Amino acid sequence: METLPNCPECGSTYTYEDRGMMICPECAHEWTPGDAVEENDSAIKDSNGNVLADGDTVTVIKDLKVKGASGAIKQGTKVKNIRLVESSDGHNIDCKVDGFGPMKLKSEFVKKA
Repeated sequence: METLPNCPECGSTYTYEDRGMMICPECAHEWTPGDAVEENDSAIKDSNGNVLADGDTVTVIKDLKVKGASGAIKQGTKVKNIRLVESSDGHNIDCKVDGFGPMKLKSEFVKKA
């Protein structure tokens, strides 16, 4: 049996090949075997592995509790015109959320719209 490479994104061993592409069922990352393209590791990515850029529109993928607020940011909330920032606490998206005002989000809780 042929040994398939681990996923370069999450390291999963459960990868499979489909029409010349390698696919990871755990993180949904797809790549071409033997690809020598180096991705920028410092790029900020959403929950699906898509690279985010300033000005993108993202969608919140789960309800997020907000300190000091009576409610939460609901799943499916669209956030427009994001700004990417470097942060030591993991909050790498600076944005304005309708109904909440300016705040910082973690890229792992959003997906690119």
